Amino acid sequence: MATLKADVIIQDATYEQLAAIAHQLQISQNELLVLAIENYLQHHRQQSLQDSWNDAYADGSDEDEQMTLKRMRHHQRQLAELDEEP
Repeated sequence: MATLKADVIIQDATYEQLAAIAHQLQISQNELLVLAIENYLQHHRQQSLQDSWNDAYADGSDEDEQMTLKRMRHHQRQLAELDEEP
């Protein structure tokens, strides 16, 4: 994977926290920054995916989906009844 060098300007207090955590984890400050950025990007992707799901289902389910759900529930009840039989 290709790497890119980037300069970052951060406040003193943030830098002090970065240095302390990197020291605790026994990793370089650069490694900690990379981990933090990767974590943020993963969170952002997951949030975007969740937002798209929420948008897709915001209007509720349509008639076909309701019918499929009804059939699935009926089938689940039948399976549960079979499991209860001796």
